[in-house]
Amino acid sequence: MYARFGGRWAARGLLTGLLASVGLVGALITPAQAATAPVAATSYQFTSAAGDYIGQGRTASYSAPTAGISVGGTGADLTLRVSGGGDDWSIELAAPRGDTLRPGVYRDAERAPFRTGRAPGLNVDGDGRGCNEVYGQFTVNQIATDTAGAVTLLDATFTQNCEQASAPALKGTVKYHAYPLSYAYTSDAGDYIGGGKSNSYTGSTSTFVLSGAPNGITYGVSGKRDDWSVRFTAPAGQKLVAGTTYQATRMGDGGTAVLDVTGDGRGCNTSTSTFTVTKLGTDAAGNVTAIAATFVQHCEGGAPALRGTIHYNA
Repeated sequence: MYARFGGRWAARGLLTGLLASVGLVGALITPAQAATAPVAATSYQFTSAAGDYIGQGRTASYSAPTAGISVGGTGADLTLRVSGGGDDWSIELAAPRGDTLRPGVYRDAERAPFRTGRAPGLNVDGDGRGCNEVYGQFTVNQIATDTAGAVTLLDATFTQNCEQASAPALKGTVKYHAYPLSYAYTSDAGDYIGGGKSNSYTGSTSTFVLSGAPNGITYGVSGKRDDWSVRFTAPAGQKLVAGTTYQATRMGDGGTAVLDVTGDGRGCNTSTSTFTVTKLGTDAAGNVTAIAATFVQHCEGGAPALRGTIHYNA
């Protein structure tokens, strides 16, 4: 096995990529491919611990268009409003005063309208129930705004404790016109690339890059002290098709597809693999702008496997 050395991926602006994703599916949506085209999510779900005043110990989820979900405010202080199933919710996320929300983790959040100093703000109300004091944190995985400053995309999670930090928690996830963006892997004991570990990466901790066309795609992840690269190539003379599983080798031996997954400079000399493209999106120029896929890679003919799942705006 060989080791690869040298540069990290240049951090492409995540916000720019997300803004561009709004129109990413137009080139692919046909009746035959609708089931495998990227679909944005607008939803809210929560889990309330026993004793939590706001959620009353319940668990529920709401999705548009069945539920009414809207977002107001700006990238500095936004409020998602949810109405459905007889419930009304308000979820406010705010950056420290004078700042703007961006992907990352916001700890030690205070009740948003009354936040002090450099504290971020969080305020989740349900059916008229609210906290006097908030102790919590939230994570922004994706956020984008238009030229007027209105929020056009949001993917975030939160944990809120009412009145004291040790109070039962309300935990939730909010999405507004959000496409999945993540990478996760599980490595068997003895797998050289993953080292027998498992990990996952989201927009709060990591940056993602995607390049290529339907005949060959490269996907990169940088974050949590790791760098990953996944290269997919269709068999010679073909294009990758969503909903298809491919037999692959590192070099495309014998007319197979190509899969080459490297992590932190570690790569296979030879490999036998499979991968499945579940969703695929392109722009008008034919460049791939979205992909969802799973893979299984075996290095050097060995039994230990590296298994992974990738989502880039799909």
